[in-house]
Amino acid sequence: MTVVSTKEFNTHQEKYFDLAINEQVYVQRDDFIFIVKRVSNPARTYKEPDDDLRKAITMEEVRDSVIAYIRKKHADNV
Repeated sequence: MTVVSTKEFNTHQEKYFDLAINEQVYVQRDDFIFIVKRVSNPARTYKEPDDDLRKAITMEEVRDSVIAYIRKKHADNV
């Protein structure tokens, strides 16, 4: 296990990414600690579309509902 500061990590990123292949690397910033993790097979990290994705709405739908919400709030305050 290796713990480094954010400054040290930013200065020597390649070193710590290589080190993370064999051991855990923690990057500490103030009261927070970030973990540099190795993913053995990046292809396995992608998931197939599921029900959540099928329920997603488009950006146009988001935009339209935000505009409607703003108009309603504005009308309520007038």
